[in-house]
Amino acid sequence: MPDVNILVNHLVPEHQIVSKENEKKILEEMKISKDELPKIRKSDPVIQVLESAYGTIEEGTIIRIIRESETAGISIAYRVVVRG
Repeated sequence: MPDVNILVNHLVPEHQIVSKENEKKILEEMKISKDELPKIRKSDPVIQVLESAYGTIEEGTIIRIIRESETAGISIAYRVVVRG
């Protein structure tokens, strides 16, 4: 079966790994702790693709998800990587 990069599918929003330097800034701006972020599992297909491109993604890493829509414009969400 060929390798497929699901990130090039128009239905999958852009996912970015947040640098350690930006994590603190983002959490302060949102006035939350990392534990309060929604979760994304290490086994998620998007995380698997990111790992193949950037190397191992540790648990606790924050992922930025950028969605575009006709009604909302650009929406940015964050997820923290958890085991699973």
